[in-house]
Amino acid sequence: MTPEQLRAFCLGFNAAVEEFPFTPETSVFKVLGKVFALTALDGEPLKVNLKCDPELAVRLREEHEAIVPGYHMNKRHWNTVTVGGVPDAMLRELVEDSYDLVVAGLPRAERLKLDRP
Repeated sequence: MTPEQLRAFCLGFNAAVEEFPFTPETSVFKVLGKVFALTALDGEPLKVNLKCDPELAVRLREEHEAIVPGYHMNKRHWNTVTVGGVPDAMLRELVEDSYDLVVAGLPRAERLKLDRP
């Protein structure tokens, strides 16, 4: 997956926006003000921080060299994924899971606005 494809995929979710609160190089993808993905799209190699269920996070780290505890994040809930190190289909699933976890933590009224109860 290219940086442009990753950006487009992240922005394809309902109410997803890209912001740059840390540095101009760090894209932070949010849904209703909550972060679901962080990446330096010009980074080599391309990596992305994604929220993950804690039990699944540990299992993924054990099974894939390209998945490590989240850089500068809560290591229990976030993974850093090297984009070329996992199949694109798996990366899309991990991004979607991250988005869904963040949406699940939103108040019910906010979730209903997104058509994702």
